[in-house]
Amino acid sequence: MDSFRALRIHQGDGRIEARFESIGLDDLAAGEVVERVRFSSINYKDALAATGAGRILRRYPLVGGIDLSGEVVSFADALQARRRGAGHRLRPVGEPRRRLRRVRARQGRLGRAAARRPALDDVMRIGTAGYTAALAIHRLEQNGQAPGNGPPLVSGASGGVGSRAIDMLAGRGYEVVAVSGKLGADDYLAAIGAARVLRRSAIDLGTRPLEAPLWAGAIDNLGGEVLTSLTRTVDFFGNIAGIGLAASPELHTTVMPFILRGMSLRGINSLANPRALRLKVWERIATDLRPRHLERICAGSIAFEERPAAFPAYRAGTVQGRTLVRIS
Repeated sequence: MDSFRALRIHQGDGRIEARFESIGLDDLAAGEVVERVRFSSINYKDALAATGAGRILRRYPLVGGIDLSGEVVSFADALQARRRGAGHRLRPVGEPRRRLRRVRARQGRLGRAAARRPALDDVMRIGTAGYTAALAIHRLEQNGQAPGNGPPLVSGASGGVGSRAIDMLAGRGYEVVAVSGKLGADDYLAAIGAARVLRRSAIDLGTRPLEAPLWAGAIDNLGGEVLTSLTRTVDFFGNIAGIGLAASPELHTTVMPFILRGMSLRGINSLANPRALRLKVWERIATDLRPRHLERICAGSIAFEERPAAFPAYRAGTVQGRTLVRIS
């Protein structure tokens, strides 16, 4: 293929502009593997990068994005190609997204659970958000989290990571408490597995270094006052997975929850993971953490050309779940 269409982000005259362009392989970042992209999805960071609302990209021009699924077109290393075979399905990889894409071979998601691997469109319904949710659960359970310990709380529950985390936790047998600031999300959250739904504005955040224990653990997408409150209210030897900062990047707490209750705060980074950890988490996504309500979480789909029109709703925080993007 001599050229293909991509949504490319430019910086000029003090402003950010995303526009469709025809580019070639020489315009792509260096890498050993070329993939043909079939499906993608939209994340909050995609909307920030494409509209200039957030300082996400570090160089321009760039085809921004996080998620893709498709088939391998070619390997730079012939031996790798013979061993792995062209046309192998890939799981989501890091930035950027485009109709064709080069990636480094060491970043591939060619796991051992190939027979159980979801279809390409479901891979994108899971997406980076689903991988992040599964990674959070995996790390919490490595540190002793279990369904019998009590209810975990998921904040930012109706977003991409929150929705998938609720689905996965409920599938594992947890009694999940969902916290959302969105009116009208209760039925959706209950349908994907939430045992209880709390309105964020109704929660007493407390002021003391330690409050009465309420939660066995938590997955937090908000940061700020909500995360601070969670450090005060998670029970003995509970765990918090810190994933996002949708409310604030700040955290004002004391050491008391950590040394008096043995509470652990585990930071979740979905990009800089060792290959062995990625393979383990994706194998769990294909088995015991496989989401049960992907069609409900990712109910809508749009064509590649419709992506720019979808960004404002993500910036405004009015999107429930996620949107599948059909590339070709």
